[in-house]
Amino acid sequence: MNSDWEDRVTAAWATFDEYPEERAADFRAVIDALVAELPDDSPLGPFERACAWDSTGHSDRAVPLYREALALGLTGYKGRRAKIQLSSSLRNVGQAEEGVKLLTPELDAPSDELDDAVRATLALCLSSLGRDREGLSLVLGALAPHLPRYQRSMANYARALVEPEG
Repeated sequence: MNSDWEDRVTAAWATFDEYPEERAADFRAVIDALVAELPDDSPLGPFERACAWDSTGHSDRAVPLYREALALGLTGYKGRRAKIQLSSSLRNVGQAEEGVKLLTPELDAPSDELDDAVRATLALCLSSLGRDREGLSLVLGALAPHLPRYQRSMANYARALVEPEG
């Protein structure tokens, strides 16, 4: 899609906090109007609609739309966002194992600004499955580089949480 459309989507999302819960349908209508401008086979349509449903508290409605966006070929940065958000929504609807399967390969994907979001969401999915040590390891590993000190120690502690004891 063109940059004008992307700019208008970004502007719409910038107003999200202006819509209280009782006006959530109004916000989704704004997104739906923008999506209506897209070709039917554009993966951006179901992605933006999924984001709107998800952000207004309807993970159950978002899941099939995220899946559709990915099936239509959503890739790159928005594709990675879709995987993160789908995994979070899957966790919210009691399908955390599927979220783990979807996000685990993202640990080896090319690095970008979403790396920590991948790890945080994966950690939540793991925790929902009773795998708290693995989740804590991911979160500590993601946090370590941001600390002013103790980066190496925290990274080592993160690894020790999941390594077999010797």
